[in-house]
Amino acid sequence: MATPHNKAEKGMIAETVLMPGDPLRAKAIADRYFDDVTMFNDVRNMYGYTGIYKGRRISVMGSGMGMPSVGIYSYELYTVYGVNNIIRIGSAGSYCKEADIYDVVLVTDSYSESTYAKTQNGYDKDITYPSTDLNKAIKETSEKNNIKIIEGKVHSSDVFYREDKTPYYEKLYQEKGCIAVEMESFALFHNASVLGKKAACLLTISDSFVSHKDTTSDERQNSFTNMISLALDTAVIL
Repeated sequence: MATPHNKAEKGMIAETVLMPGDPLRAKAIADRYFDDVTMFNDVRNMYGYTGIYKGRRISVMGSGMGMPSVGIYSYELYTVYGVNNIIRIGSAGSYCKEADIYDVVLVTDSYSESTYAKTQNGYDKDITYPSTDLNKAIKETSEKNNIKIIEGKVHSSDVFYREDKTPYYEKLYQEKGCIAVEMESFALFHNASVLGKKAACLLTISDSFVSHKDTTSDERQNSFTNMISLALDTAVIL
């Protein structure tokens, strides 16, 4: 049954979905890693694909930017299409010198000032959490594949361009323990918790507030191979 945002019919989407923010990253993953690929969605150019990876049926779909967008797509995947596991694979800005460009971060908890969760169902806390089972599977896969990961809390922000020109990130790092910033995990974790589903978040550091290093849009779309391989190989064992 299609939704206003996804034209897929039931059965077209796998139980496990990898979810980058950028729909073109979803296309690149399907093109590069999947066999027997089927596109199940292109509504609003939010591309979604299902294919075979190492003998396992897996889907990949863009989420768009920000909590309202990932909130819509993840909620529909969980409730309409029978998805049980979503692994977000995104980019993040580092708040500390310990997380450098291209490092892979496994999110342990997500802090946010957002009202998404409170509006959605009255949840009034500022931290949401991933699935313990999914994070365990990701860590086991990282060890098996010798892919280094950094575990930590992230800041999930509603705002990309802040007028605050002070080093506000230092306070978020020192007082809240946030090692990096992104824009989707808080809402994704909340949806999974509310619906009794599973979610995890892997991030590649694409830029740094500390060192001021950054990556290009092409690099964000086509690189980040350690994170993508880790997510795919985890999906195979779920």
